[in-house]
Amino acid sequence: MPFETYEETRLFAVAIRRATQEKSMPPWFADSLVGQFSNDPSLRPAEIGALAAWAEAKSPAGDTKDARPSRRWEESWSIPKPDLVLKMTQAVTLPASGDIEYTYEIVPTNFKEDRWVQMAEILPALGSNVHHAVVYVRPPDSNWLRHAPVGVPFTASTLTDPEDRRGAHWTDSDVLLVYAPGSSPDAWPEKMAKFIPAGSDLVFQMHYTANGRAASDRSSIGLIFSKHAPEQRVLTLQLTNDHFVIPPGAPDYRVEARGTLPNDTTLFSFFRTCTCVGCDSNTT
Repeated sequence: MPFETYEETRLFAVAIRRATQEKSMPPWFADSLVGQFSNDPSLRPAEIGALAAWAEAKSPAGDTKDARPSRRWEESWSIPKPDLVLKMTQAVTLPASGDIEYTYEIVPTNFKEDRWVQMAEILPALGSNVHHAVVYVRPPDSNWLRHAPVGVPFTASTLTDPEDRRGAHWTDSDVLLVYAPGSSPDAWPEKMAKFIPAGSDLVFQMHYTANGRAASDRSSIGLIFSKHAPEQRVLTLQLTNDHFVIPPGAPDYRVEARGTLPNDTTLFSFFRTCTCVGCDSNTT
């Protein structure tokens, strides 16, 4: 449902009041008693009260003079002009219907020296077909997907090496960036940046959905480099548990994923993934 104009929004005033009072919207799952988070979108009590009062007053319109100008949605990069754009080498052919297996494509950076990334953004060529995308950094000394083809799309089922097939479902490689519709680009604070070693590849993991029309996608990632080495390196790592079975009828079933970091770190941000029914991997 769009909430871009008053006319669109007032139709859902009662639902907005209920969802904000129940605190199911905006969604936020962290325990409010454990720390403060810079990206917490939760509404303050006064804001929740204002929305409730507006709904109970039959959602009146405000003064048009106070209305914000219409938002202009970007059709290209949201970040400033990238220093470098890396595009998938070969387009992925998408069917008009049916399930589409997670698709990978390895894109060499050809970096002759180490690079630090201050901002990054994934730009799908076909936003209507991209459910989400993850771009990983594969250093030159990594054995991950080492026998997989470079520069052409592939899926786990097309790989012949058993280790590569397992690697298509899990990796401990650094996640450069995750994209989902509505997500924001990554822009790291001045003293932080992502690291791409010289000679690294970028591995695009694409989750496509069919929408009734055959098409092809060749997505891109835009990078803005830091002018100097940062004080702190940002690592984005994933914890995965996909070997569990929920008993039939269980009303509340706990699943845990664990891992140990090799050294002291600062937890900068956290996001969770959930298993998508009908998919073969975890999705944001």
